[in-house]
Amino acid sequence: MGNALKSKPITQRETTAYVLDSNVLIHDPNSILNFEEHQVIIPITVLEELDKLKNGKQTIAADCRQAIRLIDNILGAATPVEIDDGVPIKRGDKSPELGTLSILMNHALDNVTTLPSSNNDNRIINDIRQYQQDNPGRPVILVTKDINMRLKARGCGILTEDYHNDQLVSDIGLLTKGYIHYEGNFWDRVTEVDTSQQEGRTTHTLKRNEIKEDLYLNKFLVDDQGFVARVTGITDTDVRLLHLPREALMNQDAWGLRPLDIYQGMALNLLMDPDVHLVNLNGAAGSGKTILALAAAIEMTIASKQYRRIIATRSTRGLDEDIGYLPGTEAEKMEPWLGAITDNLEALHSDDESTHGSVDYILKQVPLHFKSLNYIRGRSFQHSLIIIDECQNLTPHQIKTIVTRAGIGSKVICLGNLAQIDTPYLAPTSSGLTYMTERLKHFPNGGSIQLKGVPRSPLAAYAEMHL
Repeated sequence: MGNALKSKPITQRETTAYVLDSNVLIHDPNSILNFEEHQVIIPITVLEELDKLKNGKQTIAADCRQAIRLIDNILGAATPVEIDDGVPIKRGDKSPELGTLSILMNHALDNVTTLPSSNNDNRIINDIRQYQQDNPGRPVILVTKDINMRLKARGCGILTEDYHNDQLVSDIGLLTKGYIHYEGNFWDRVTEVDTSQQEGRTTHTLKRNEIKEDLYLNKFLVDDQGFVARVTGITDTDVRLLHLPREALMNQDAWGLRPLDIYQGMALNLLMDPDVHLVNLNGAAGSGKTILALAAAIEMTIASKQYRRIIATRSTRGLDEDIGYLPGTEAEKMEPWLGAITDNLEALHSDDESTHGSVDYILKQVPLHFKSLNYIRGRSFQHSLIIIDECQNLTPHQIKTIVTRAGIGSKVICLGNLAQIDTPYLAPTSSGLTYMTERLKHFPNGGSIQLKGVPRSPLAAYAEMHL
């Protein structure tokens, strides 16, 4: 949970009752297990909401079913009296029981000021108010990711919290950028270095204490004098850097596309590396995320044949609800939502005599499949290159279920812009894109880059800064 739980000693006798809203269980179906020795309460209204959503076409349907299964496993054959008192929460065969789970039923309110019961949020708040009256002196906290519900609950005298158990950074400015920029000359900070050359590659070995910043494999070091290197080895005593000539980075070619700045150059270096199985690109609109990923994907699928197919999908609020009402096949339904892919295909072939003909030719030659997120979740893809756009709108649990679909010989490219989150229950610090970037930064076969600038046009750059 958040800081409130972590600050309380485990030996504290008085436990807190944490009432979970449905959006918390959808955000993290295992959230029930994260409240230590305290009591977790699920309102019956929340169970009804999960029941309505569990069979839908939305991406969240699978999360609802998982949350319901967990609740059922904990409660088991408990009697109504035992459920009302709280059923001990088991976290595995060998783990001790810690905390309890209860269901909060609807009760007739007795001398309690209530909100109009016109929606589920108000019903939950009213039930908590009655619970407070029935349990005077018992600390009760409503946990919800709905800001407006927290405001209404506070107005009714209920303590509230957001759910932060999977939040790894408190400030988005602390999120790793995938590189360290040094002002001036990087080598002015180094006292001892061992340089070697092998097969045209220059490697520098430094003492670990020469670099004060946090390091991990595939992180880049850049300075103002043109030096660029990528971390390829770390021990307790040494750091190994692969020297990457800036000119070579800027002259990389992926299906005719070349980087426009050094950040795109570093991103393309990760994208084209067959030993990097997960690439995470975060950047503002127009920074080149999609066109870089698409160019690299086509190059590695058609030219070098490292992958058998490209699977493109994206997270768009409303996508799963609306797709069922669109006519045509799944691919035809997905195309309006994946216009960024076809737009960038046209951009890659803008110099051709017939752009439309070139795009049609590529779509025929490249095994490019547009898939919905529901399709991705239930499959395992071998020797595939999976592009997931708009990752900032995924929860940490959703990003995990999708990335774990990558099979043998597959590569996942995650694209997103944390400034354009379209779901009301996510913030930059709680987004699945942030969670994945921070959690997997030490993955030896992964890498991330925060792209800079807006190379699309002067208008786009100005609008990004001032609108």
